[in-house]
Amino acid sequence: MLINLFHRFLFTLDPERAHYLALKSMQWAYRLGLHHFYRNIPEEPFQLMNLTFPNRIGLAAGFDKNADYVDALAALGFGFIEVGTITPKPQAGNPQPRLFRLTDEEAIINRMGFNNKGIEHVVRQLEKTKFRGILGINIGKNRDTAMDHAIDDYVTGFKSLWPFASYITINISSPNTANLRDLQQADLLQSLLKTLKSEQQNILQQHKKYVPLVVKISPDLSETEVHAIAEILMQQKIDGVIATNTTITRIGVEQSIFAKEAGGLSGRPLTKRSTEIVAQLHSILQQNIPIIAAGGVMDQATAQEKLNAGASLLQIYTGFIYSGPALIKKLRGLK
Repeated sequence: MLINLFHRFLFTLDPERAHYLALKSMQWAYRLGLHHFYRNIPEEPFQLMNLTFPNRIGLAAGFDKNADYVDALAALGFGFIEVGTITPKPQAGNPQPRLFRLTDEEAIINRMGFNNKGIEHVVRQLEKTKFRGILGINIGKNRDTAMDHAIDDYVTGFKSLWPFASYITINISSPNTANLRDLQQADLLQSLLKTLKSEQQNILQQHKKYVPLVVKISPDLSETEVHAIAEILMQQKIDGVIATNTTITRIGVEQSIFAKEAGGLSGRPLTKRSTEIVAQLHSILQQNIPIIAAGGVMDQATAQEKLNAGASLLQIYTGFIYSGPALIKKLRGLK
C-alpha cells in the first residue's frame, strides 16, 4: 500500500525530479534493510555470453547513469543491471526540461543527452559497490568529440571500465547526441567494432579476463540496415546485441501534448517496432549472437512476445517506471 501511494506521488512531480527521488528512496530502503521482500524471489539461472544470469530480467541503461545506486537496484531482484551511458568526460546533457511523461500512452520522451559524471566518477563508485552480480556498463562518446575521433572515446571507456564490467555495451543508437547514429553505418561500424575487438583481445591476453562486447541498435533502421548490421556483428564476432534504443518516430502518441518534443520515445508505443527488430535480427543471427530485448517491455504479454521473437534476455526501463518493482517479479519465470 505504501509503495503504491509513493508511486502515485512520484507521478505528481516533474519527471526528472521524480526519477532522482525514486532512486534516493530505493537507496534509503536498501540501507535500512527494507528490501528483504525481493530476496525471497527464487533464482532461475540462465547462461549467456559465458555468464550466469540469476534470471532473464535486467535493468536497461539510463536509469542509473553514474553507477550511484547499483547495490540498491540489484536488491530489487534484477538478474542484471546496466549502468550508463558513460562518456569519458563529465557532461551536463541537454537543457531542461528534457524528460516528458506520456501517461495515457504509457510512454516517455527523453532528450537527456548522455548527462553523466564521467568515467572517473563511475570508477570511484564501482570501487565501492558491493554488488558482484552481472553488471553491464554502457559507453558512449562525448558531445564535443568530433565524429572522426569517436572511436577514441569508446576505447577510453572500454579500457577504463572493463575491470568492473561483466559486459560492455557500445551505445551507437541514442537519438540525443548529434550524429551518433551515423556510427551504425557499415564502414564506421566495422572500424569501431574491429578496434574494440582488438582491445578486448589485449585485455584477455594481459589480464586473463574476457569482457563480452554488446552493441545497442536503433529501432528506426530499415530492414536492409538491420541485415547489414547483423552481418557486421557476426563478422566481428560481437558477443551480443540489444534491440532496441528509443525511437524518433511518434507512432501511437500523435495526440499527446508532448508529441512534438524532440527526443527518443520509449514505452508501450515502441513495443511492436522493437519486437520486429528482434525478429529480424534473430532470423539472421540465429544462435550465433544472443539478443537482449529492450523497448516496450511493459508486462508479461509484451515480454513474452520478445522472447517468442528470439530474445534471450529482457531489459526494462519505462515499464519499470510505470509499474514499479512489482514488474520484475511478474516477468520472472517467462520462457
